[in-house]
Amino acid sequence: MVDLHVITQPLSILRVIIAILVCTTFSLVASAGYFPSPYWAWCMFTWCFCCFFTLLIVILEFTTLNTKLPFAWDDFTTAFSMLASVMCLTASIVYPTFFACNICYRQIGASVLAVLCCAAYFLEVDLIRKQRAGEIRGFLSTYAGMMKMMETFVACLIFTSLEASHYTKYSGLQWCVAVYSLCFILALLIILLTVGQLTTLLPYSEKMVIAYNLVAAIMYLTAMVIWPIYSFKNNKRPSDCGYLCSWDKVVMVTMMTIFNFCVYVADSIYSLWLVYHVRTE
Repeated sequence: MVDLHVITQPLSILRVIIAILVCTTFSLVASAGYFPSPYWAWCMFTWCFCCFFTLLIVILEFTTLNTKLPFAWDDFTTAFSMLASVMCLTASIVYPTFFACNICYRQIGASVLAVLCCAAYFLEVDLIRKQRAGEIRGFLSTYAGMMKMMETFVACLIFTSLEASHYTKYSGLQWCVAVYSLCFILALLIILLTVGQLTTLLPYSEKMVIAYNLVAAIMYLTAMVIWPIYSFKNNKRPSDCGYLCSWDKVVMVTMMTIFNFCVYVADSIYSLWLVYHVRTE
């Protein structure tokens, strides 16, 4: 049994457009050639993953098979849209940073499409939230959940970029690595506890999360200052650096540190506003 009405809905039309954009993006990247880099692999995985699940959602809704699944479909699709927007955002930053150049026309085209994919997924998130206002229940379907996912994904990119030679020389750089590791572990723990509905077992769980967000923002602030100071101290880009050398990875860690600091600040402000807003209602 199929539901022809579903495919004419704005949300379904947007998903079809997104699938076409994402498919075109990874096709351009693949045609430009393989790069033996974890960044390239991450970007390709992101676009393939998003394209597959976007098409799967459209097909399941079109065939009404989504009504037979043993979980909340609306929460799942909302959570996926937020996850895809975070993944595409990181890919839209990483790919042009490392693989585009002034004469790399396929890479430039893929970079532009990557940004459009990211914008389209954020538009999908906004459209879903407007259509289902007051119905979103899952943690990963909320802005707080999306920011927690973003914090962990950016931390994964930082770990992918790190090499032992980057932080063994100065104790300040070792502190930065400790910040990345500790914040990643705690953010992942919060996600698991919240999704598993185990936060009720902890006393003052809301206050603990707010305190963690504030402390993590401060810790990332120190890393944002310390990492570039020590990493680029008497360390100019080597003339024989080539493509995707170790120095470029240091730049990547710097960019992702700044980005994650901004996310933690936004997460802290949002969690404080959320608690205050709920109490005043």
